[in-house]
Amino acid sequence: MVHESQRSYELGAESTMKLYWGPHTCAIGIHILMEEVGADYKTEKLDVGGGDTEKPAFLAINPKGKVPTLMRDDGSVLTEFGAIATWLARAFPKAGLIPQDVEADARVTEVLEYVEGTVHGQGFARIFKPAKFAPRHLHSDVERQGREIIEQAFAILNDQLNGKEFAAGGRFSIADAALFYVERWAPPRDITLPGNIRTHFQRMLARPSVQKVRAFWGEPE
Repeated sequence: MVHESQRSYELGAESTMKLYWGPHTCAIGIHILMEEVGADYKTEKLDVGGGDTEKPAFLAINPKGKVPTLMRDDGSVLTEFGAIATWLARAFPKAGLIPQDVEADARVTEVLEYVEGTVHGQGFARIFKPAKFAPRHLHSDVERQGREIIEQAFAILNDQLNGKEFAAGGRFSIADAALFYVERWAPPRDITLPGNIRTHFQRMLARPSVQKVRAFWGEPE
């Protein structure tokens, strides 16, 4: 499945990037950011659960075997959500996805890293792949621990969102794309989103870029 935006890529009129993604993954956040910046790009859908990211063809592109993976127009490959998000923001400065103010910039990075490292890397990872943390007979304990980590992290982020429309202040940033992807994982697993987090999630769902990407991914409204 391939999608091409009709808008030009700021770094070169003829350039076209390719985003490797898989359903239900955090790659949706990068896909949203690519729409936000108006990049010219293609996508390649992978069956992550079915092992596509572990096949030689993909490992030759990204030896880490995971998405999101971004192949840029010069053939170079960029991996890791935070690195890709930051590069997109720097490569397309007109989109304003990273604040110019030093303090605001630091707050964006703070939220982004907390989502990636704690909510995703420590919390949801335990729910999605308990075998990476303990033997089978302890999986239920690992999953329970994951839920506790997520709930505690959401409580902290919820407090930080007091009086704010977006994750790091009054303007959409790369931190919001990260927060959205973990918010999106919560309802199907009966994890309650606290008030401010829930409001943020609803605000994100109403955003045109999010609606376009979710429709492309085939997600229900």
